[in-house]
Parts: sequence; C-alpha cells; structure tokens
Amino acid sequence: MATFQEALLAKKHLVKRWKRMPGVIGIGIGYANGKNKKGGACIVMYTVNASAAVKKSCPSCVLVKRKVATTPTHVSVPVRTVTSGRCHCHPAVRPSATNYRSRIRPVIAGYSIGYPGASGTAGLIVARGGQRFVLSNNHVLNRNNTSGYTETIQPGGADGGRSGRDRIGRLYRFVRLRRNVANRMDAAISIPTSNRLLAPRYATVGRVPGVIRSYGIGRRLKKVGRSSGLAWGTVESIHTDIDVSYGNYGGLGTIRFQNQTVIRSTVPVSLPGDSGSVWLTAGNYAAAVNFAGSSNGRLSISYPVIWALQAFGVGVARSAGRTGKSVAKAKRVRRNNARTRPLSATELNRVQTKKAASKRQPGKKKTNR
Repeated sequence: MATFQEALLAKKHLVKRWKRMPGVIGIGIGYANGKNKKGGACIVMYTVNASAAVKKSCPSCVLVKRKVATTPTHVSVPVRTVTSGRCHCHPAVRPSATNYRSRIRPVIAGYSIGYPGASGTAGLIVARGGQRFVLSNNHVLNRNNTSGYTETIQPGGADGGRSGRDRIGRLYRFVRLRRNVANRMDAAISIPTSNRLLAPRYATVGRVPGVIRSYGIGRRLKKVGRSSGLAWGTVESIHTDIDVSYGNYGGLGTIRFQNQTVIRSTVPVSLPGDSGSVWLTAGNYAAAVNFAGSSNGRLSISYPVIWALQAFGVGVARSAGRTGKSVAKAKRVRRNNARTRPLSATELNRVQTKKAASKRQPGKKKTNR
C-alpha cells in the first residue's frame, strides 16, 4: 500500500504533466478504496467526463521511490478517477426554495448575502478586537475582483435585496483572484455599518465555538448554504490542485487553485448561491470555506477556513462583550500528509490581501452582473 507521503510525491509528478492530460481538471490525494485508510493512499484525478479519450490520458498508477533502510525501491501509487464535470464558482442568478434567502436582522451565518445583482452565503461572523465582519467569498462580496467600492446587502441582489434599503455594510478586504498563477483562496470580509447588524451565530446550528486548524481525509462535515440548506458531506481529497471556471467574472475565465479540499455528498451541497458557506464539524467548529462545485452540485470545492482567518488576522466572533482572537500567528500543526494544515509564514506572506475603497467614487455608475 502507498503512504500519503508517497501519494503526495506522485501527485507532484502528475502536476508537471497536467497540460498534456486532456479532460483532467484536478489532481489530489485520497483513499485508494474511496472509503477508508485500509487500502492505503492514492492519487484522485477529477475529469470532465468518462470518455475513452479522457481515460486514455489518465495513468492507472505512478511509480515513486521508497526508501527502505538504505536501499531505495519503488512503490506503485494507484490512481482513482472521478468524473466530476467542470467546476464553477456559484454566484446566485436564480431563486431558491430555502428559507435562508430571506431578510434577517441581525445577520447570521448561513443566510443570503451579496451585492446588487448577486447572492451568495454569509459564511461566518468573525472579529478583530471589538470589530465584527462577515466572512464569505471574494466573488460574493466584491463586484468585480477589484479594490473599488462594493456595497454589501442582505439578502443578496438575487433574492430581492436592494441598494440602500438592505445595505448592511461594504467590502473591507479581499484576496485578489489571479490568472496564470495558483490561487490559494476565494475570500473576502465585509465591514458592517454597525456591529449590531451582525450576530455571532450560525443558522440552524447556533453558536460556533471556534475553528479547527486541521482536518483529514474521510472527515464528516456539515454546512448551511443559501440554496442547499443544511447538508452533510465527507472529505474526499485534499492537497487538490483544480481548475475552476469563473465565467466573465472579473475577466478571469478558468483559473487554477492549489491544495484545495474536495468534499463529496449524496445530495447537492454546492449550488448557485452556496458560495461562501462554511463547513463545520459535528461539534460546530468551523473547518472549510465552500467557493465552487461540480456540475451536479455534489462536490464542494473548499479551502481550510484557518487560511482566511490567518490572511485577514481575524478570529471567530464571540457573544456580546467578548471578542474574537486573531489567529494570524497560527500554532504549528504536526505535518501529516493525510491532513490539511495552516499556512506557513512563507505561504502567508505570499497571500496578498487588498483593502477596498470605503466610498463610491463620484461619477461612477453601478453595474449589475
């Protein structure tokens, strides 16, 4: 059986050949039998379809060196192919039957949020010092992936939210999405016009006591999304490099993300409008941020929420009179290739957060997407 260290090494070999593998949109590591660690580790390859041409481009295994005492030998790392279809980010452009698209004050996690013309999900109420923020995706809180002023409304524009009337704040900081480089996260925070507009609660679940710094393959998670409501999923792969289509948003087209988490469910968990929703553990600790999904919605493309908290220097908001603790200096997590981990100091330095304009520029017209 292959170890996760060997699977990660094999994945690195395949990533170098990715451009010559038509139909492959993602490469990560997971369980060889798709269920548990009994079969060892494997490479998980996500493909647009199950055609013969696509199957031909996917190897059945990858040989890597294994050191036994002083004698190097080779081990065969199996490749498991998953037909996912293309993956897309999900700003809502159609109505939803769930209750989470309604207007709510104060705003809590799990409900519709966005800007005029688009809706996503308020992922988590976070704080730094005494100031609260809403954490969600860049493409949910930022009109066009730039530092221009973007009004935050609740509910989002696709759910009847209107500029002015439903304004709760504005885009504060975001991680710019970039073409031709490996992106880490689709993340942004919005600052409210008043702290009283945000409550540190999560729809249906209640209080979120904190965040986990690491989770493993096979971990069961739950979340509430504006469109899919309350649903459960299982971590299928981590360390996954994957292509995600952003359509005409910000002129991005299809861009690549590095070391992402793919969470699978038997029901749709990543539908239009679910962008920004945060996965929780059974004990309600925040784990990962959903930002895209497969064509049928049963695969959620997510990243560890600890990354966003590190990038923005915030923590999970507490009840009245208490403040969230910054996690910018995350504690060291013992390296385990079968688990995610916080960003290292070097990795964190490469994540550039941008500050958004606090006021709309005179003469600038609003444009809906």
